[in-house]
Amino acid sequence: MRLWDLWGANGGLDGTKTQAIAEWFELFRNTLRFGSSLFTTISAIISGMNIERMYEKIVRAHLGKYRQMVFLSGPRQVGKTTLARVFATNYFDWDNINSRALILKGPDAVAVAAGLEHLAATSPVAAFDEIHKYAKWKDFLKGFFDTYEAKARIIATGSARMDIFNRGGDSLMGRYFPYRMHPFSVAELLGGELPDEEHLIRPPQPLSETDWQALWVHGGFPEPFVRREIAFTRRWRTLRSAQLLKRDVFDLYHAQELGQMEVLARLLVNRTGEQLVAASLATEVRVSENTVREWLSVLKALYYGFTVRPYAANIENALRKTPKWYLRDWSVVADEGKRAETFVACHLLKAVEGWTDLGLGDFELFYLRDKKKREVDFLVTRDGAPWFLAEVKKGDEMLSPALGYFQQVTGASHAFQVVLDIPYVEADCFSQSDPVIVPARTFLSQLL
Repeated sequence: MRLWDLWGANGGLDGTKTQAIAEWFELFRNTLRFGSSLFTTISAIISGMNIERMYEKIVRAHLGKYRQMVFLSGPRQVGKTTLARVFATNYFDWDNINSRALILKGPDAVAVAAGLEHLAATSPVAAFDEIHKYAKWKDFLKGFFDTYEAKARIIATGSARMDIFNRGGDSLMGRYFPYRMHPFSVAELLGGELPDEEHLIRPPQPLSETDWQALWVHGGFPEPFVRREIAFTRRWRTLRSAQLLKRDVFDLYHAQELGQMEVLARLLVNRTGEQLVAASLATEVRVSENTVREWLSVLKALYYGFTVRPYAANIENALRKTPKWYLRDWSVVADEGKRAETFVACHLLKAVEGWTDLGLGDFELFYLRDKKKREVDFLVTRDGAPWFLAEVKKGDEMLSPALGYFQQVTGASHAFQVVLDIPYVEADCFSQSDPVIVPARTFLSQLL
């Protein structure tokens, strides 16, 4: 409905029209909150809480050391735009019609607008936000980088995995370094220096109970985490889900069956932490198994969730094919046991991807299960070798016998039973080599 339609042909307002206009302005205000003013809103709130995002340190270090472009990818509203604008001397948003028109004119037109032909004391930083939505984004960035590499640093962001559009080889090879952004984690909230190869694991440090509860209840996405209002968090989740499952899915996939894909996405909320069986989901959604697999790829590309594969090397009768599914936002999970596992899964994924992106090694996340139904929730490998195991419990303090079994079989250096509901302990989890029960508050503080 248009605003002027509420006024009516004869002008004047009655109670119904006044209420309708109030609702219209509330919708408009929320639209702005999730639109161009999101950068200002989140920046002001985070600054007031004295939180510096870990990724700000990462990008600052990159721009000071490397010629390559910065590729920032991650879930919608994880903070990519906010971060890009911290460093950008020239900011171009594909969703802005003026920026889009300029980009379509080509690299030279953008360079003129950015003043790259002028002498500058320091290299300007050109940020291209949501550039992956441009069908020829790779050609554009390649041309811009090859021509103006010596005159500017470049940041490119995308809400979809920027490699999802890779077809027939990577024309940008050697011209960029990727950084995968994640929501706030325990370790990031505690601050500290970025890890290096000699100090990969942090010393343990306690997170305040207030911050811990906010992370558990509101999730790690910046705006709901810092606002800490349950009504706001619920509305934020609803709008974010609608944008992701309608606009973003259509932009990426051009699907006509958006309704059925939305049904699949809602089913997956309750399947977090479970094995992902495409045939079963296909029956429930009433589409083919291949269609479900394709839709799952799209949802993963849009960072709605992620899968963890089984680890099978040198394990007798191990499961080899069926992955487990996890949501990116643990706060929407009602079952506390599943939320606990998803909470830790998201922290571990952030750690393995972050360590890998920083060039500290090749890290991967797996789970373990054999045909005798012995299972451990997570295995982290380092340069292909099992490093540590993690079994997650909400409150159970009875040590799982599967930890000792799989540690012996894999040769992992550490085996942790990570328990959410026990208090922080001032001790290094990674000083232990035998299976041990550890507080999640301690264990997660030592990651990334």
